[in-house]
Formats: sequence, structure tokens, C-alpha cells
Amino acid sequence: MDVLRVENLKKSFGKKQVLKNLSFAVPEHTVYGFVGRNGAGKSTTMKIALGILAADEGSVYVLDEKVKYGNAKTNRVIGYLPDVPEYYDYMTAGEYLRFCGQLSGMNKKEIRERSGKLLELVGLADEKKRVKGFSRGMKQRLGVAQALLHKPKLLICDEPTSALDPLGRRELLDILSAVKEETTVLFSTHILSDVEQICDRVAVLEQGEIAVEGTIDEIKSAHGDGNVSLTLGNADAFDKLLTRFPELTRGMHHTLTLAQPDQLPAVLRYIADENIPLIRLERGEVSLEDLFLETIKGER
Repeated sequence: MDVLRVENLKKSFGKKQVLKNLSFAVPEHTVYGFVGRNGAGKSTTMKIALGILAADEGSVYVLDEKVKYGNAKTNRVIGYLPDVPEYYDYMTAGEYLRFCGQLSGMNKKEIRERSGKLLELVGLADEKKRVKGFSRGMKQRLGVAQALLHKPKLLICDEPTSALDPLGRRELLDILSAVKEETTVLFSTHILSDVEQICDRVAVLEQGEIAVEGTIDEIKSAHGDGNVSLTLGNADAFDKLLTRFPELTRGMHHTLTLAQPDQLPAVLRYIADENIPLIRLERGEVSLEDLFLETIKGER
């Protein structure tokens, strides 16, 4: 079942078309990476999904219910974590969740039980100080707890790790990976290493359209198997190989890199025929960052 479905979405600001017939779907209980450069249209798409921005054309559905601008009843099943959450600094984490629960119409028992569970999940159960004394990472973790308080079916995260240090990012990624058991996560980011760590599916948004979509393995398979690295036994053979195969590139420590693995059999035959000592042969896995750069270069 698809929790979020975007169909033929178009949006322009003045003469600039930000979204061009955008379509994708987010399956239930997945962490879905929504990747793109700044200005690619990620935030615009999320604002339309939240009903706070009108689309020019197209539709967005949450659990098969159409999102309506200015009257988004679908928001009752959506949690939202912005890149910079705002708080009442004088409150503690528990007080803030209690306040949010009251605004949502939850009863006292629900608030108490749900708050306790979520503060435990995000590592703030024993934290007594006021929010104004929280680090950026602690504030993001509290933001996750607030967004999950009403048990949403969809959690939308807008660049949640962009300003965190490595430890804060790791903590938040672990939380987002864990919560997919009870919800579905739309994870907007431009940090590709984060996507590789936790996302089940990925969509690369470029110039208002989906350029690439699928699981990380599917995307990597469709775009090649990565470079092949050859380590030679001596430096004398370098020029020989580079002359015969100009597509090879010279690396450090007696290594050569072949960017087109389909040419490997010819290279190996030449090495054998010329009695060139080969110490090591390694196939490197293509990275999501390489694929992303390749995609946006091709879209320009």
C-alpha cells in the first residue's frame, strides 16, 4: 500500500517552473529518500503534501485521500519535522510534548503514555533541563518525538540532519530507521551518505522531475557496477598499459583504474600476454554520490 502518492504535480513561481509533471509513490513502512540539490523542488513538494501550498496542476494523496490546499484533513495522519524546529525555550521536553498533546486533543492518559515512550525512543527520558539548554541534535530528537506524538501514518522530514554534527546525525538516523515499524518516513535530504544508510527507496529530484527512482541496489545496478582497480607489480608496465588502453587512469601505489568494467577481459588478456605482474584486482562499488553527480550533470 502507498501511504503517499504524488501524481502529475506542477508548480511555478512567476516564470520559474519548479515542479514539472512530478509523480512518485511512497510505500508503507519504508524510509523513502527524497534527494535533490537545493532548489530542486523538494520543499515545494512537501508543502503541497501538507496542504500549505497550492499546486498549479496535479494531485497529492495520503492514504488515498486527496490533499486539499488550506483544508488538509489529511494532516491528521501526518507528522512533520522541519530542518529547524522551534520551541518554547522555557519548557522541558516532557512539558513541551504535554503541551502539543493537549493542542492535538489527546487525553491525559494518552499524552502521558505516548510521551514517555517517545522520550525513551529519542534518548530524552531522563533529561530535566529546559529546551533552551539543548544542543541542536537534542532539539531535532525532540522534534521527532513531537512529530510522532499523535501516531501519524506518514512522517515528513525536511533536511533534518543538514546542520548536525556526526554524532547528532547518527543518533537521528538510528531513530528514523527504527520508527518505520510504526510509520512511513519521507526523508528529504541532500546528504547522500545518510540516504545509503537508512533508505529503502530513493527518488532523485532534478529540475522539478524524478530523474532516478528505485531501491539503492536497483539504481546502482542500472548505472553500472563501479570502477575496477588493478595493482601492478612494478611501475614499468604503467606506460605500456596506458598506451594500449587510454581509458585507464593512473592512481597511487602502482594502481590503475578502469571506469568501464566491460573492457576488463581485454585488459586482463593483454596483461597475461605481456607477462605484466598483477598483484591485486578489485571491483569498487559505485557510490550513490557518484550516481547523483552523474544524474544532475546529465540533466543540465
